Amino acid sequence: MSTPSPFTRRSFLKTAGAAAAATTFTAKSYAKVAGANERLRVGLIGCGGQGGTHTEAFIDLSGKNPNYKRVQSPVEPVITCDCWETRAKEKADKLGISNTTTDYRKVLEQDLDYVTIVTPEHQHCQMVLDAMDAKIPVYCEKPMTHAIDEAIKIRDKQKATGVPIQVGVQGMSEDTYVSAAEAIEGGMLGQVVQAQIEYVRRYSSFRGPWRNPKINDNTPKPDDLNWSDWLGEAPKVDWNPHHYYEWRNYAPYSGGICTDLFIHRITRILKACNLGFPRRAVGMGGIWQWPDGRELPDNFEMICEYPRGMTVYVLGTMSNRVGIDHLIRGYRATMYFTGNGWVAKDKDGKVLGEHKKSGWHDVRPHHANFHDHLRKGTPLNCPIELGMAGVAAVCMANESWRTGQMMGWDTETEKMVPANDLKFNPYPEKDA
Repeated sequence: MSTPSPFTRRSFLKTAGAAAAATTFTAKSYAKVAGANERLRVGLIGCGGQGGTHTEAFIDLSGKNPNYKRVQSPVEPVITCDCWETRAKEKADKLGISNTTTDYRKVLEQDLDYVTIVTPEHQHCQMVLDAMDAKIPVYCEKPMTHAIDEAIKIRDKQKATGVPIQVGVQGMSEDTYVSAAEAIEGGMLGQVVQAQIEYVRRYSSFRGPWRNPKINDNTPKPDDLNWSDWLGEAPKVDWNPHHYYEWRNYAPYSGGICTDLFIHRITRILKACNLGFPRRAVGMGGIWQWPDGRELPDNFEMICEYPRGMTVYVLGTMSNRVGIDHLIRGYRATMYFTGNGWVAKDKDGKVLGEHKKSGWHDVRPHHANFHDHLRKGTPLNCPIELGMAGVAAVCMANESWRTGQMMGWDTETEKMVPANDLKFNPYPEKDA
């Protein structure tokens, strides 16, 4: 039975007072749990492309779309925020509200039950930390942070405050990987030794990943866009339209294929195999097809080794959409992910078990899971520990690519280091 965790800031403030709100969150801090029909007040920080996805989700979840019936979870959008004022107002208009700001700190002054952060990844850490200081629960888009040390800061702050965080790897809100974890833990595959998965695309020959054909070197900055706020703690540079509109191609703001795409895939394996930080990781690839000024690979692959005694391989080419089977290999059997669930077969092809998924890869059920967590303590589908493990894997792989070294994780110092700085261990670790 799950223990109710911090439920809603609004109900807490009504019953415990503003002074108590400044203290550490605990379940006992709340006099009541928000009812299933009480609307959760939410703020939206980041009104770009993915911000539009969340805007549509809020419309559906709020019941304002009569054609949407798939999942209902009452939500009340309160405020939108973007450093480009026009975007903030556009999303507010869609939501039927007038409350907008260009300063995310103003959002955190609102009476909210939670905030959704949908900005470029280099902004995630400070915004999440500030939200926790304001005692506001957070739905933070993937990856949870741009760097591993940032993830550790959030973990430490979350331990101190108890403020809930849902990481936006929305595929975790279908039940395939929970079911897979139960089957693997039950011994269906025997000793698990390897997993493989991919995220492949094929971009046009004249325009590589994340390039916008409408953008050129002379594209002007919109008059109502605060460039300094968009940069945040990234290096201060003059207005650069490519950095703003095509930020996934530049290292100060993104990890490219790894952090934008691989995070979806490897998190599935992490969940199914109950994995934490890699022991060692390597990344390979390059800017092989589109040398257009980008700083991050257009073709990439990574291998992570985990202390339990298994490896995870992830392929990511942007030049060819032919993928590989998504599977987990064990000594007794292999688990194949089918898109509709999974099936496990032994070496002779005999089916040992299978699962048909419920839920789907979408932000709507992921928000609904967060709502259930806030209202009644339902476990989060992508909690901070899982978000951290994903960040560690993709950041270690990217660092390996940049430095030409295999990277390792030093568990004592909680730092990424060259793997040859660590004592070599070819054996599974106990309790891993």
